[in-house]
Amino acid sequence: MRDLLEVWRNTRMVVLVALTAGLYAAFLIPFKPIPLIPGITEVRPANVVPIVCALLFGPAAAWGSAFGNLIGDFFGTLGPGSLFGFVGNFLYAYVPYRVWGAHRAASKETQQGLMTGRGLVEYVLVTALASLVCAVVIGWGCELFALAPGFLVANIIALNNFLVAAVLGPPLVLALYPRVRRWGLLYWQILEREPVRRSARVSLGAVLCWVGCGAALVVGNTTVFQQAGGMEVVQAVALPLGVVLLGLLLV
Repeated sequence: MRDLLEVWRNTRMVVLVALTAGLYAAFLIPFKPIPLIPGITEVRPANVVPIVCALLFGPAAAWGSAFGNLIGDFFGTLGPGSLFGFVGNFLYAYVPYRVWGAHRAASKETQQGLMTGRGLVEYVLVTALASLVCAVVIGWGCELFALAPGFLVANIIALNNFLVAAVLGPPLVLALYPRVRRWGLLYWQILEREPVRRSARVSLGAVLCWVGCGAALVVGNTTVFQQAGGMEVVQAVALPLGVVLLGLLLV
């Protein structure tokens, strides 16, 4: 995760953090009056922004997504859950930035990859994984602070994130990628190094994230259906979350 610190040493990357945060917040705020769970989450067409920016701006998008969501929370959903919203939205952009390289040989193939059937399937899988990681983290936080039934929240967030990003993401990336590359603003151009490459480590991390997220949702939903609640749910999901954390350390 050294790349996350590099962002703050490069002026252009800091500008991309601010750009991502501003775009995300700008698209979040107008939809705050349309809640899915009052005080927790709402209709969010803005969820495509972190995914698109992740493929373009890399680690800068992770920070931008986190801060953009926090800014949006000031307009109706600020509370203890905002801490987990910050972390969840950070991972919502960080995971596709890292894992896309495990599906495509390099981020240089992003534009060409999305023009093939296989590339689109891989994009959908990466988007689904990012949505699940974000949802599980925020759902666990809501359960921990007794803000709402955690895995009801997780189910809604996962679906909300995935549908928007899966449908709107590919055309936006195809439209923006060649222009951003021409301007020299892709993250690997700014940092002057090769983009994330396919590696067994990143692939293993992605698999662990899939396993951990799937187990967390199954355990969390099953526990809720059995009318358990509060700390029982938090404890039941702790092990799957540990698997997710290990996966994130590897990606």
